[in-house]
Amino acid sequence: MPYARYPSLLDKVVFITGGGSGIGAAMVEAFVVQKANVAFVDVQVEPSRALAARLAASGQAPLFIPCDLTDLNALEAAMEEARQRLGPISVLINNAANDQRQDADEVSEEDWDRTMAVNLKHQFFAAQIARRSMREIGGGAIVNFSSSAWMIGVNGLSVYATAKAAVVGLTKSLAREFGPDNIRVNAIAPGAVITERQRRLWMNEQDIADYRARQCLKRSLVAEDVARMALFLSADDSAMITKQCFLVDGGLR
Repeated sequence: MPYARYPSLLDKVVFITGGGSGIGAAMVEAFVVQKANVAFVDVQVEPSRALAARLAASGQAPLFIPCDLTDLNALEAAMEEARQRLGPISVLINNAANDQRQDADEVSEEDWDRTMAVNLKHQFFAAQIARRSMREIGGGAIVNFSSSAWMIGVNGLSVYATAKAAVVGLTKSLAREFGPDNIRVNAIAPGAVITERQRRLWMNEQDIADYRARQCLKRSLVAEDVARMALFLSADDSAMITKQCFLVDGGLR
């Protein structure tokens, strides 16, 4: 099936966190297909290198920078490397996350801090850093990642859901503050996206069938569905859309 092409993304510098697998990898590939200049970071080195090599073979190589973005100094260094090698960042995709399950009674202060660091904290600081580049070029787009988990209520995800609810508040506040710089800030809240990680850790075939049954649209949600929303929110086609959180969930809620 042919999907939209976005001429405004041609040669734009796009920085994607957590781009080595799952939704992140789908977004890396989607932006590469649009002929954007893509940099991505991830802690998973081998899958990320394999992705970069596969896309390089198609003629548009993304730049992979190994990075643990819970280390804010490392995150800033990676974003600066991308800026130096590709140019000022005009699109930031704050995708990196970890939906590790844990019973609420077992959560320690260390667990709480780690979950906030990987699901929320870096989104603010990446946006702060990206704003500098976007000011240089007269504007840009930031897409933060929330989740439908905080809207639904999922066992074992109380801390994760708290972080993902906070992403919506962060998005609305940054949209207001960054608007005078012509920077749009939106969020995407994916539903039950069927990725390799979800299959391996959390979902069996019956679980997947149950999610499909609860959705209005009766097919499994995949990473590419989310990537297409990220393309639209990053392109000039959405030039007057900001301060919004878009559910991509097949009508699960």
